[in-house]
Amino acid sequence: MIICYYWPPAGGPGVQRWLKFVKYLREFEVEPVVYIPENPDYPILDESLVDEIPDDVSILKHPIWEPYKMAQFFSKKNTKQISSGIIKEEGKQSLVQKLMLFIRGNFFIPDARKFWVKPSVAFLNSYLKDHPVDCIITTGPPHSLHLVGRDLKKLHNLPWIADFRDPWTSIGYHKKLRLTKFAQRKHADLEFQILNEATQILVTSPTTKSDFEKTTNTPVTCITNGFDDEKVMQPELDPVFSFAHIGSLLEDRNPKILWEILSEIKTEIPTFGQDLKIELIGRVGEAVKQTIIAEGLVDNLMIPGYVTHQEALIKQRSAQILLLLEIDSIETQAIIPGKLFEYLAARRPILAIGPVNSDITSILEKADGGIYFTYHEKQRLKAFILTKYEEYKNGGISQTNGNLEQFTRKSLTAKLAELIHTL
Repeated sequence: MIICYYWPPAGGPGVQRWLKFVKYLREFEVEPVVYIPENPDYPILDESLVDEIPDDVSILKHPIWEPYKMAQFFSKKNTKQISSGIIKEEGKQSLVQKLMLFIRGNFFIPDARKFWVKPSVAFLNSYLKDHPVDCIITTGPPHSLHLVGRDLKKLHNLPWIADFRDPWTSIGYHKKLRLTKFAQRKHADLEFQILNEATQILVTSPTTKSDFEKTTNTPVTCITNGFDDEKVMQPELDPVFSFAHIGSLLEDRNPKILWEILSEIKTEIPTFGQDLKIELIGRVGEAVKQTIIAEGLVDNLMIPGYVTHQEALIKQRSAQILLLLEIDSIETQAIIPGKLFEYLAARRPILAIGPVNSDITSILEKADGGIYFTYHEKQRLKAFILTKYEEYKNGGISQTNGNLEQFTRKSLTAKLAELIHTL
C-alpha cells in the first residue's frame, strides 16, 4: 500500500516519483494499492498525467480537510506559495506572510495536512482488516503522511518504508517557518521517531542517506528519481542559441552570475545578442525578471508560463542548452531536482549552477550529461558558454551520449521491488 498526497491531476515534480513506480511495479511481481486524498488542494494541476495511471490499479480515496482553503480568504497568492514550499527571505516578507508562516510552522506540525492523519489511520485500519497487504509505503513531503505509516505499522505489525523525496528538518525552507523552540523540538522529535520506527528509509540523494545514517540504525537506501523511457516527438533544435529552464525559478535561485556573463558576452560579441534566447518555462519570480532586464537582456527573454509535462519534454529536446539552477546553500547540497533526469533523457548539454559539494555533480559525471558550476566560478562559466557558442556557430552543439540505463524509471522500480521483496 502506497500512501501519498500528490497524485494526478496534481502537476509538478512531487507527483512523478510514485506515479512512475506504480506504473512499473507489476512487472516485478508487486501489486500496488494507492491511497490518496479525495479532495486535495493541489497548487499545480496537470490533467495530462491522469492518462499515465494504470487503468486497473486499485486507488483508495478519503476526504481531507486542509487549512490552506481557509487561509485563501486572507491571501490566495501567499497561501498558494506557502503550500508549495515557496517562501521569501526574511527581509522581504510582508506582515501577512510572516503571520501565515508563524501559524504554518508552529500550529501545524509537521505540516498543514496533519488533519488527514487520524481519519486516514481509522479508514485504512478498517480496510486492512479485510484487505491485507504485505507492506506499507509512505512518501513525503507532506511528512505528516509518515505518521499514518507509523500508526498502521503498530496496528497491523507490517513492514513500513518511509520515503523522503526531500529532507525534513534540514531542507532550506524549514528555517524560514519562524519556528519557536518548542516547534523546532517537536519537528526534530517527530523526524527522529519516523527514522527510528520505520522498517526501511528511502531517500533520493546520497547526502540525505549519509545524514540520516548519523541519526538512525534503520537501513537507509538511496533510490534517486529518474526519467521515463517514453516516446517523445523529437522536435528540431532551436535555430537560435537558446538556454531553457523548465520549472519554477524564484528569487532564491536567481543566477545573477549567469545573467551578468550573458550580458558581458552580448556587449563583447556583436552577433551574440541576435542569436541568444533565454526561455524560462514555468513560474518566474519578479526579482528574476528584473535582474534580466537590468542586464540588458529583455529582448532575449521568453516566459511562456506553465506548460504540460508532455510540452515540457518537447521543450527540453529543442533547446540548445538546458539550465539547472539550485540555491547556493549548504541545505541544498542534497537536493537533486527531478527534472535533472528528464534533462539527461533529452540528450541536450546541461549547464548546472549550485552549491559546493552538490550531489548533482556526481550524477552529471556518471551520465556525461553536462557541466556543474558553483556561484563563484564566473570565469570558468563564461569560458564554457563561449565554447558552446563557438560550437553553435560552427556546425551546431552535439547531443550528449552517456549511458542512462541506471536512471530509467523501470530500472529504479526494479531496485524498489527488490527492496520490497526482502522485507
